[in-house]
Amino acid sequence: MKVHIRKAVKSDAGSILSLIHELAVFEKEPEAVIVTKTQIEQDGFGDRPLFECILAEVAEKVVGMALFYPRYSTWKGPTFHLEDLIVTESMKGKGIGTQLYHAFLAQAHGAGVERVEWAVLDWNLSAIQFYQKSGASVLEDWRTVQMDKKSLDHYISKINS
Repeated sequence: MKVHIRKAVKSDAGSILSLIHELAVFEKEPEAVIVTKTQIEQDGFGDRPLFECILAEVAEKVVGMALFYPRYSTWKGPTFHLEDLIVTESMKGKGIGTQLYHAFLAQAHGAGVERVEWAVLDWNLSAIQFYQKSGASVLEDWRTVQMDKKSLDHYISKINS
């Protein structure tokens, strides 16, 4: 099986969205995805892209992706945040995720970032073990904090009243 790793282009937005939906099902939150194909086209491939994406193809069909974007650490400097590393269920266990991971890390290294970071669910033990074997540290003492748009709107309305 030949795997082709390449940079995503605007016409890949539908495939990217399909992978996002598949990940949401895997993470037991299928209803949580609100991003659209049009948003992906605009946000990833417009005048000021907000993310980059590396795709894996088998027989010209997209079967995985690594989606990431630049961040800045006040302690370290430039970093990349890996938002999602996804391989379709039917192609898992064939080394495609490893190839995407390698491509992402090579891109980060080539860009000269000081750190790469990402989140992993605490129940995804195979991913945690994979990352640890690669030399990554899984931090136990940090917690991810999020505020969704509804909560943000509520907060802003409170402070503006």
